[in-house]
Amino acid sequence: MLTVHHLNNSRSQRVLWLLEELGVPYEIKPYQRDAATMLAPPELRAVHPLGKSPVVTEGDLTVAETGAIVEWIIERHGQGRLAPAPGSPERLRWTYWLHYAEGSAMPPLLLKLVFGRLPAGAPFFLRGLVGSIAARAQSSFVDPNLKTHFDYWESELGKSEWFAGPEFTAADVMMSFPVEAAADRAGALTGRPRLAAFLQKIHARPAYRRALERGGPYAYAT
Repeated sequence: MLTVHHLNNSRSQRVLWLLEELGVPYEIKPYQRDAATMLAPPELRAVHPLGKSPVVTEGDLTVAETGAIVEWIIERHGQGRLAPAPGSPERLRWTYWLHYAEGSAMPPLLLKLVFGRLPAGAPFFLRGLVGSIAARAQSSFVDPNLKTHFDYWESELGKSEWFAGPEFTAADVMMSFPVEAAADRAGALTGRPRLAAFLQKIHARPAYRRALERGGPYAYAT
């Protein structure tokens, strides 16, 4: 049986969703973030040395990193579903978006989150200075980079209904978390109707709703 080591409010929600789309049996081992630090609990290090989620296990096999997990699930359990035909132009786009989602899209979103939290974590007498530095970093570097990414997503969704082509694929599952995080943290949907429509469509999918029922509360599913 495939086991998903699932951290609340995390990227691992995508793995549950993918498995629901494919109808693959799985079980969940849940983990909760530390309420103060929002970090994963140390118990996850017993599953993988980095102590991050998602991680999936099946027998003696352990797979980490969301993109690698998605590719492995598609290869092992997909039976040709949720991936374009090998060698097709759509397959290249599919591979690109699988890697882009974490490799390019998430770093500036993480910076947005970190700089937004910096002032509150600083000593009281330094909060003004830290807040000023964080605000300048966001306005001069983070926000312009995010705008470039958001406009790119909007443009690409103008070429086809889904990120990898005309059909829904695992690439859309991978891109769901960056788009959800961008909508929540950085107002990405404002003036971008295709992105807004993308979120509405994925949130309405029955498999997405089933994954929420199994995985528990997920802050970005709004």
